[in-house]
Amino acid sequence: MNLVELASRIRAARLSRGFTLERLSELSGLGKGLLSKVENFRVTPSLPTLARLCDALGIRLSELVDGLDEKPNLSIIHKHERKVVERNNDQSDILYQSLAHGRPDRSMDPFELTIPAGGGRQEAMPHEGEEFLTVLEGSVEFEFNGEVHAMSTGDSAYFDADIPHRVFNSSKKDARILCVFLGRSM
Repeated sequence: MNLVELASRIRAARLSRGFTLERLSELSGLGKGLLSKVENFRVTPSLPTLARLCDALGIRLSELVDGLDEKPNLSIIHKHERKVVERNNDQSDILYQSLAHGRPDRSMDPFELTIPAGGGRQEAMPHEGEEFLTVLEGSVEFEFNGEVHAMSTGDSAYFDADIPHRVFNSSKKDARILCVFLGRSM
């Protein structure tokens, strides 16, 4: 099952009901921190957690996961069809554009990230799986396990994402990155 698509559906269901994370936490009995990690595709929710979320949101579990196992042979996303995915807006001003949302049951999640000049993620954070990134344009700093690496156009990194990491841009020009997530428990 695709963690990014599942997280997007949970967030959309919460927002469509006008619930804050605090309210969903109250209704479901789940911690606000866990809910935030689920919505930001940092953890894979267990089946009991999904059941509690569905009860609190007033939706059936089957409705939440419907179609997540579909796997078309080909999915083409034209530039104008990219889907913006919100991720940790309180910690980051990075714009995430999904490049493969047309295939729900995917093993990888490729994104084009735009990191504004002077912006990026404020705090290094881990999540499940592995990650690959390559700088398409500009320059960024990549912090991994407390060590900062300067990266510029054409540079790449492949790493275990369960180690705290972040990307930030201290330059005066926006940067673009291709980033691919591979979840271990999707």
